[in-house]
Amino acid sequence: MTAKAQSTLTFHGGAGAVTGANFLLELKPASSAGKPIRLLVDCGLYQGGKVFEDQNHEPFPYDPATIDYLFVTHAHLDHVGRIPSLVRAGFRGTIYSTPPTKEIAGLMLEDSLGVMGKESRGSGKPLLYESADIATALARWQTIEYRKPFPLADSGATLIPHDAGHILGSAMYEIVRNDRRLLFTGDLGSSPSPLLHDTEIVKGINYLVMESVYGDREHDQQTTRRDRLEDVIENTMKQDGVLLIPAFSIERTQELLYELEHMTAEGRIPPVPVYLDSPLAIKVTEIYKHFQTYFNSTVADPDRLRDGIFNFPNLHKTLTTEESRAIAGTPGRKIIIAGSGMSNGGRIIHHEKHFLSNPSTALLLIGYQAAGSLGRLLEEGAKEVTILGARIPVKAKVFSISGYSAHRDGPHLLDFVHELSESLEMVYATMGEPKSSFFLAQRIRDYLGIRASVPRLGESATLDL
Repeated sequence: MTAKAQSTLTFHGGAGAVTGANFLLELKPASSAGKPIRLLVDCGLYQGGKVFEDQNHEPFPYDPATIDYLFVTHAHLDHVGRIPSLVRAGFRGTIYSTPPTKEIAGLMLEDSLGVMGKESRGSGKPLLYESADIATALARWQTIEYRKPFPLADSGATLIPHDAGHILGSAMYEIVRNDRRLLFTGDLGSSPSPLLHDTEIVKGINYLVMESVYGDREHDQQTTRRDRLEDVIENTMKQDGVLLIPAFSIERTQELLYELEHMTAEGRIPPVPVYLDSPLAIKVTEIYKHFQTYFNSTVADPDRLRDGIFNFPNLHKTLTTEESRAIAGTPGRKIIIAGSGMSNGGRIIHHEKHFLSNPSTALLLIGYQAAGSLGRLLEEGAKEVTILGARIPVKAKVFSISGYSAHRDGPHLLDFVHELSESLEMVYATMGEPKSSFFLAQRIRDYLGIRASVPRLGESATLDL
């Protein structure tokens, strides 16, 4: 095989949108007797509005039965949510990820099925998949470790996972053949993280498929975000108010608990009941406890958390519906952390319906709010919203702290590309709203002099790999 064997990369999801990550790489065989290798990176749900939800019901634009491998970068639904649908449509290959990703993905898929079941009963739409499809997917799911090379059948190519620093177990995938290298970033962590190791820097990359969620924005610094969180808590508690925090079950919730744990221990915030009102987040937090080798050295320091991680006075974990409903009736000030992070479902919307009309309430948004979501409407200052069929006046104070995002912001995404710039030939800005992706691509071209594009959905690129 020549040093410049051509491979094809097709952007079947995560192009022109933040969600729905789904990339197909077709590697030509290493010999004339071999067969092409077809692998997917991620197979996620479209989220954030009806148009995207309808896309989830469309047939895959390739034959799932012809796919040899599926490599999963991490367990968020916009990266794993259509895996059972892929299995249902005929996928018979093997799924790979790190051990934490597999554990968390199983929870996420079952939880998503429950949500879809409720929506199906209301809309009459068929389910995307059933429990049996999840079980089949997990039976075909194997685990791989960071930095351990994985040969891709007879292609002559090797895949190497690297730590993305985004959520527990998140991975970037480097594909190497004949000293030519392609890197799929998945989502890149906002390093340094309170919990995780920093994102690895992988040298010698020729082609980069990267996320661009915050390609045109800058986050608060870590010290700033902690001070702002402390201020929001103190000001809300002084009014005997309720602080609502819509939080994603993975990483964001665990980072918040870690911060609250230290603020409580250090006396930086007053003693106040904290309700973790999300069965999924509670279960994911238990998984975090079992994979502490994935944490950074600060978290591993026994002197910092003598009572164990995610464990502090006044923390209440409400698993049952009855316990959740009872929170509204508990007198006095309180903090409620509940899913979903964009307020497009889950228990948080019940609390928002109950508390948003009260001026002593504060709503704290700490993650990306997709266009069309209730969270985006509240972030943009809506004075009235519809929740569960009721019109709710918004008298609560709404705050946003971007520093708790698990994604890198624009300047740090550019820094990441700069670290790889010596060998980079092409950057594909994906998994972002168009304005963010185009902004980042232009900055890469202008500041680093590297070719960069924003692929369209279904677009293909030929790579010398």
